[in-house]
Amino acid sequence: MTLARRIIPCLDVDAGRVVKGVEFAGLRDMGDPEELAARYNSEGADELILLDITASRDGRATFLETVRRVAQQLNIPFTAGGGIRRLEDGNAVLRAGADKVTVNTAAVERPELISELAAQFGSQAVVLSLDVKKTAAGWEVFIRGGAESSGRDAAEWARDGVARGAGEILLTSIDRDGTCSGFDCGLTAAIAAQVSVPVIASGGAKTFDDFLAVFGEGQADAALAASIFHTAEHSIGALKKYLAGRGVPVRLSR
Repeated sequence: MTLARRIIPCLDVDAGRVVKGVEFAGLRDMGDPEELAARYNSEGADELILLDITASRDGRATFLETVRRVAQQLNIPFTAGGGIRRLEDGNAVLRAGADKVTVNTAAVERPELISELAAQFGSQAVVLSLDVKKTAAGWEVFIRGGAESSGRDAAEWARDGVARGAGEILLTSIDRDGTCSGFDCGLTAAIAAQVSVPVIASGGAKTFDDFLAVFGEGQADAALAASIFHTAEHSIGALKKYLAGRGVPVRLSR
């Protein structure tokens, strides 16, 4: 049986507001996270991801009150992250209402964090987020909201993270983020070929064909987008009908 491909809106949050930029810069206000979460829940989103995008850079804990507010609007799986450095941070996010936690900077700096979270909560609750940029050395992982190179190869780090217990990969192309130039299918396929867990593609979505390409050529298990949903440029329901009509298995709302 082929598993349904998932459509996942993302709420990038800064100071309690949803924001969006281009290549992680030039952030602009996109609305209230609680209101957007409620809309996506009713529109047929398969899951929702909330990221406190300045938590690691600014050294703050994840904004738990935002997590609580958003969780109250949802009856779909909910992943949250940003500034999770310890087991206690992950526990606080899950207790606030998230079903999964995502880690990035802290996991690169201390990979044992992945194993600790997986041992405590199960691999299904641990999402390893990779922010990746193409450099002269190849596809490189960046940390601190894309501001700093980690020096790690994306494929190697994805394999290591899964070996340590990550149950899913959230893969964001910094080069494509907010550009509306399409997903980086080459990057997505390269990472998907290296790991045995689902890969969520992120960065660059604009058209329905972009999603079709990342599920086909990119071999993604799920596709994440933000601005095209926030602005209501595309509805999740219309996107799913388009994909279903072209043979992509998706869950259609009744």
